[in-house]
Amino acid sequence: MIRKFDFLVIGSGVAGMSYALQVARAGKGKVALVCKTTIDEANTAKAQGGVAAVTNLEVDNFEKHIQDTMVAGDYISDPAAVRQVVEQAPAGIRRLVEWGVNFDKKEDGTFDLHREGGHSEFRILHHADDSGFEIQRGLIEAVRREPNITILEHHFAVEIITQHHLGVEVTRRTPDIECYGAYILDPDTGKVDTFLSKVTLLATGGIGAIYSSTTNPNIATGDGIAMAYRAKATVKDMEFVQFHPTALYCPGETHPAYLITEAMRGYGGILRLPSGAEFMQKYDKRLSLAPRDIVAHAIDKEMKIHGLDHVCLDVTHKDPEETKHHFPNIYQKCLSIGIDITKEYIPVCPCAHYLCGGILVDLNAQSSIHRLYAVGECSCTGLHGGNRLASNSLIEAVVYADAAAKHSLSVVENYSFNDAIPEWTDEGTMTNEEKVLIKQDMREVGQTMSNYVGIVRSDLRLHRAWTRLDLLYEETEELFKRVKATPDICELRNAINVGYLVTRQAIERKESRGLHYTIDYPKHAYDYK
Repeated sequence: MIRKFDFLVIGSGVAGMSYALQVARAGKGKVALVCKTTIDEANTAKAQGGVAAVTNLEVDNFEKHIQDTMVAGDYISDPAAVRQVVEQAPAGIRRLVEWGVNFDKKEDGTFDLHREGGHSEFRILHHADDSGFEIQRGLIEAVRREPNITILEHHFAVEIITQHHLGVEVTRRTPDIECYGAYILDPDTGKVDTFLSKVTLLATGGIGAIYSSTTNPNIATGDGIAMAYRAKATVKDMEFVQFHPTALYCPGETHPAYLITEAMRGYGGILRLPSGAEFMQKYDKRLSLAPRDIVAHAIDKEMKIHGLDHVCLDVTHKDPEETKHHFPNIYQKCLSIGIDITKEYIPVCPCAHYLCGGILVDLNAQSSIHRLYAVGECSCTGLHGGNRLASNSLIEAVVYADAAAKHSLSVVENYSFNDAIPEWTDEGTMTNEEKVLIKQDMREVGQTMSNYVGIVRSDLRLHRAWTRLDLLYEETEELFKRVKATPDICELRNAINVGYLVTRQAIERKESRGLHYTIDYPKHAYDYK
């Protein structure tokens, strides 16, 4: 079946919904919002800490926020992207509030601001300790009220449509690649439908689920990045995978691991060994308020030195009622596993959390493929550099969704639907044995990435990851050619593509956080033309 929408939005987190709302309200056409599962399952909903924006001008200013971002990103960040996000953040906050998002306020009506690691001032707007959930709630309600938006839940994007599907040979050197929409799997019919669009936006989130332990939901398999990569878009900085330093250590819970927000360290939480000894003084003068990469590396090193599977976060010195007020969900979660955080240490360990790279975009969120935009975690704006500053991600999504909306609205009338696109060839079946192999291969991807492309990387580890991912890639591509498209096989294919990109770009950088890579590239199945 062929369906036509002026704007095709793939992904329903804060980035996708913000964009959908803005283009829908402009009245220039119909919008499809494609959700891999349900509209409320996205990384946005898992964000606890909040949104970074300069709102208290008495003590804070844009230059401080810019400097904090550049320092955290190891000065690899794109200054133009940093300035755009920081200076447009207050307007982004106003849009969120207008759409129905609530942020905590003080009695005088001003925002109740938190501080997190790497920030020099209190500038984090929040809603208790479930800020992402509140943002997702507010945007969902606004989207459901918008008549120009068609919500398609449980629809799985399989491929981006380009000239390749018209029989044209497309390589990474091909000029003027264009996106005409996407092939999307409808679970009700089991068919892959052809969605034609004038403009397509990817807001598919991150890649955490390709690691065996992550704070991301299971759906975070890098689908948009993998599809864009296969369509020959430019993908950048994939090696910069951020590991959140303080996921709750709870054996048996891996996908997703429960996040202990950075705001808890901003609140005064102290990192300790289980013995009670502090250790951050050995690594950074900012102690427990150092940026995430420094804290994650420090915890990882201490765990290895002492043979531990976790360290601890201590807030027992804080007022118990205040702790319960600021972190009600964390308090209840820990209590459910027998830990009263007002009296006992919280066991924590690093966990795959956020991708700083992704589909390379310009200041208008345009990718290297015409008519294809990318926003949110699947994109590489240049804001984060080598390490994301806490709570910069949600505001980046809002600001770049606005930029993408303004630009695409200004050009959409120049585009038309490409009616020459062929429908998907939907053939093949899948045996139970093949289904079992797909699940096993998915687990192996997670183990490979966690074991060899984690916090600590080396020549040997990266080479092992590359070799194994190459073999998995060949096996999966062969399987994909002969079976009917299903979410499982598509997810596996995407996860392998993304794992490969993280590994390859770690090697290509040659030097990352003081590590030197000197690997001879294996010459296997990957088309990097």
